[in-house]
Amino acid sequence: MKQFLTLLVSIAILSSCAEQEQKEAPMTENILLKEWKGPYGGVPAFDKMNVADIKEAIIKGMEMNLEEIDAIANNPEPATFENTIEEMERAGAELNRAFTYYGIFSGNMSSPEFREIQGELAPQISEFSSKITQNEQLFARIKAVYDASQTTPLDDDQQRVVELTYKSFEMNGAELSPEQKEKYAAISKELSSLYTTFSNNVLHDEENYITYLTEDQLGGLPDDFVKSAANIAAEKGQEGKYAITNSRSSMDPFLTYSTERELRKQVWTNYYSRGDNGDEYDNNELIAEILRLRREKVEILGYSNYAEWRLQNRMAKTPENAIGLMEAVWPAAIARVAEEVADMQAVADKNGDDITIEPWDYRYYAEIVRKEKYDLDSEEVKQYLQLDKLTEAMHYVAGRLFNYNFTPVPEGTVPVFHEDMKVWEVTDKTSGENIGLWYLDPYAREGKRSGAWANTYRSYSTFDGKKNVLASNNSNFVKPAPGEALLVSWDDATTFFHEFGHALHFFASNVKYPTLDGGVRDYTEFQSQLLERWLSTDEVINNFLVHSETGEPMPAELVTKIKNAGTFNQGFSTTEYLASAIMDMKFHLADPDTIDVDKFERETLAELNMPKQLPMRHRTPHFGHVFSGEGYATAYYGYMWADVLTADAAESFAEAPGGFYDEELAEKLVKYLFAPRNAIEPAEAYRMFRGRDAKIGALMRDRGFPVTSNE
Repeated sequence: MKQFLTLLVSIAILSSCAEQEQKEAPMTENILLKEWKGPYGGVPAFDKMNVADIKEAIIKGMEMNLEEIDAIANNPEPATFENTIEEMERAGAELNRAFTYYGIFSGNMSSPEFREIQGELAPQISEFSSKITQNEQLFARIKAVYDASQTTPLDDDQQRVVELTYKSFEMNGAELSPEQKEKYAAISKELSSLYTTFSNNVLHDEENYITYLTEDQLGGLPDDFVKSAANIAAEKGQEGKYAITNSRSSMDPFLTYSTERELRKQVWTNYYSRGDNGDEYDNNELIAEILRLRREKVEILGYSNYAEWRLQNRMAKTPENAIGLMEAVWPAAIARVAEEVADMQAVADKNGDDITIEPWDYRYYAEIVRKEKYDLDSEEVKQYLQLDKLTEAMHYVAGRLFNYNFTPVPEGTVPVFHEDMKVWEVTDKTSGENIGLWYLDPYAREGKRSGAWANTYRSYSTFDGKKNVLASNNSNFVKPAPGEALLVSWDDATTFFHEFGHALHFFASNVKYPTLDGGVRDYTEFQSQLLERWLSTDEVINNFLVHSETGEPMPAELVTKIKNAGTFNQGFSTTEYLASAIMDMKFHLADPDTIDVDKFERETLAELNMPKQLPMRHRTPHFGHVFSGEGYATAYYGYMWADVLTADAAESFAEAPGGFYDEELAEKLVKYLFAPRNAIEPAEAYRMFRGRDAKIGALMRDRGFPVTSNE
């Protein structure tokens, strides 16, 4: 059951589905509810899943789960950890399986058919959740176990489960009066529908704003990008043209290399206007309503704003602490932007371009400055970044740090939901014991939500028998033309490592209870951000970053250039991220009753002295992290919070005798930072690893920003 409550957060962020036709099976035979069969402890029947089955599977799964919950709540025996908390951990297996498929339909595959079903299910799922969290008899039993544990503590892992369960119910209205509970549940239900609409509006704009180029408009674009764009256009029925899709993986390289300034402006505008086009898919009024309802919901619980409620069980604890960190970094970030813009403007003036740097110019001129300052050509670097070799590199790092071995699973052995998907078996290198399966879905396609992410189809636990991990990484790389290697940018390679860090966090889990396999939002990004650092280690560069045509390793002089340029463009990357994180917090601290979303965004950014030459990484009308669900709402700051830990931990590896592959430190990394998941309070886990709390100075040094003496 707790696994399901965690899934609710993830599913709310997703926004896609799949379209197939098949007669509906009788409800009792629904494949999406059935226990997984086959090798590796059973695997999802991705080859048999059908969008027509999803609605009845979710409804039936919720009914079955509620029956289990009622049995727990109405148990006539006095409440104990075993007959209450453990039974809750055990409940909901069928529904969890159904939601695994729901997540695939929602995130990786899309169709109008599923979106209609998703809209119908969203309020029903919300009602279901409220029936559990507001079950008075159930909460009375949870509270009885919790109260008893305060005087007679349980085993450490049991105590942690009890406290997390109690806090989750408390935060979701378990102690409200019947009238308050009814109002709280109604608001939650309404919000669930708004989240779905928000997601679908963004997806509409991503699918429908495509820029088609002709051959005379390809100036500056790399050959591999041109071939991919031609392939995508042909697939969309535009043979002979070149498609620039409305996704970051297409937009970013186009803005970096295209010499066509007006086309850069068009592509930039399409991307940053998602959800903000003044039509039926515009999200501004929707956001205002979401903010109003979120405030009303937490006021019922006695909190003054949503951020105060949300952050109480995060590392930051309060909005003030989160804002304090962001404000400490912001001045240095925008000061660096001013330097970067000055460098770019000087290049434009020297070239006689007769322009003033605008947002659609930033990436283009930054690339020219990079070449001039560091003699570093991103396109040259890209020739050494083949996706297949990067995959091998990640497996190598996992072998050195975690003692894992990755072996490709023969095609047809394990069902997949798309032909592009690949699967590896993960085993312990010493014992040969199966750890789980790693699925990779690398390419962008219509209906797949944008960005990159990691999923678990089955999480680790030893409760009721050991359960091995089924985890996936999902990306949106533009699929190369047939026979061509997929070459990616350094930033994309970093993101690839980042998401693999999440997968390793899943695989390394060593917890007994499913609840403990969750995480704290401003902490769980830390492990994945830390893994990014291994991309630039000598072992990876020398063995896996080889030229796509010659097979030669990356030359030492190019490696030196990359490392010398390590803090290049940090003004841009830090500021675009921080602007989104600060806006997230400011929106949820503002009075929502009369808010004009577009005006509030403009005025707040002006107060921050936001440089006009770049946008927020996620403009408010398409900020899915925050408004398509509640997972990152008032929590987008978490990437920066986690990066303080990341920079500090990276310095410990840099100082270790064996560097980033130091065996003793790697053992501590796994033991304290990866394996416990949420079984240990995050700040305490970090102190176990480092011997002290993290310091912000490491972050400032890492980004090339000034460091004060007390940092």
